[in-house]
Amino acid sequence: MADLKFSLLNKDKNSGARRAVLTTAHGDVDTPVFMPVGTAGAVKGITPQQLKDTGANIILANTYHLLLRPGVDVVENLGGLHKLMAWNGPILTDSGGYQVFSLSSLTKIDDDGVEFASHVDGKKIYLNAKIATQIQNRLGADIIMCFDQCTPFPCEDSQLKQAVERTICWAEQCKQAHANQNQLLFGIVQGGIDLQMRTHCASELVKLDFDGYAIGGLSVGEGHENMIKTVSHTAELLPENKPRYLMGVGTPADIIAAVKAGVDMFDCVLPTRNGRNSFAFTENGPVRMRNSIHINDNNPIEAGCQCYCCKNFSRGTIRHFFNVSEMLGPILVSLHNLSFYQRLMAEIRQKIQENGFDAWADQQLKKYITFGTNSANSL
Repeated sequence: MADLKFSLLNKDKNSGARRAVLTTAHGDVDTPVFMPVGTAGAVKGITPQQLKDTGANIILANTYHLLLRPGVDVVENLGGLHKLMAWNGPILTDSGGYQVFSLSSLTKIDDDGVEFASHVDGKKIYLNAKIATQIQNRLGADIIMCFDQCTPFPCEDSQLKQAVERTICWAEQCKQAHANQNQLLFGIVQGGIDLQMRTHCASELVKLDFDGYAIGGLSVGEGHENMIKTVSHTAELLPENKPRYLMGVGTPADIIAAVKAGVDMFDCVLPTRNGRNSFAFTENGPVRMRNSIHINDNNPIEAGCQCYCCKNFSRGTIRHFFNVSEMLGPILVSLHNLSFYQRLMAEIRQKIQENGFDAWADQQLKKYITFGTNSANSL
């Protein structure tokens, strides 16, 4: 595996929050960090330059979707994933393991791997730990993930235990198969909200000495409190000198609470998915841009925001774009939301550096609970 350089710069005195720099083959990443999701090789509706302008410096792409279209051979023929995405900064790819969960009606799974029926054309596709790792080696992202099995919530004990044992076994196979020395390989801790299962899975993965560790299998319906309880327990089990990544999370409150527990990396589709559905994040709570109250509103989505959307377009204009199905509406709100998230992460890093994170985080969490946006399930 690549030589890991994860430099801790500061730890909050009253919480688990920490400030660090993760070095990758395509540049350094300041953590805590939020990674916009470019599922099929692009963050929907957003150019790479616009993405950089929001403050993003690492993005995520999806192995399963790229495998289906355009295919690994095509990605290689087009110059690799960085060239395909026109992104010269760090990229993380997931393994396709999450699709075992999200496309469960189209999969057959056993201890050896997973057979998928493509959601595009029904074609049978087989993935296992070795194949998923080899695909990611070829795609060429800076950080790649072990193949794992995510479970639903709630989940029977026997199913949860089986998934954890498969995740551990597959993680070892992924490490053996990993052959691209420019890539960091992260293991994924599974176990639902069962703390004993999380302890067991984390313990076995730490023995394998990965470059970083992810906490997977959350934000699947367990709710904010169960999520944070699980994250707090699991983060403490992971090496202090390795990055910790909470996969698929989440709302601003989820992120703040998880940073408090010691998490360094996040990704989620909420900024762009919600943006495409006229939902804007702001410091003063959510704004739904289709509402008639905005018809004649000349104000930006958020006063003081320096994003392209807020500097150039009014709420009334954006509402009009949505009502006439003009594609610029979803693009503008997505840009604003991405900027909001990057601004949030910058403030988190600053508060940790100043040793004022814990008190600030408590105030922010109370605020977001008041807004009713402390969980992805409420959006």
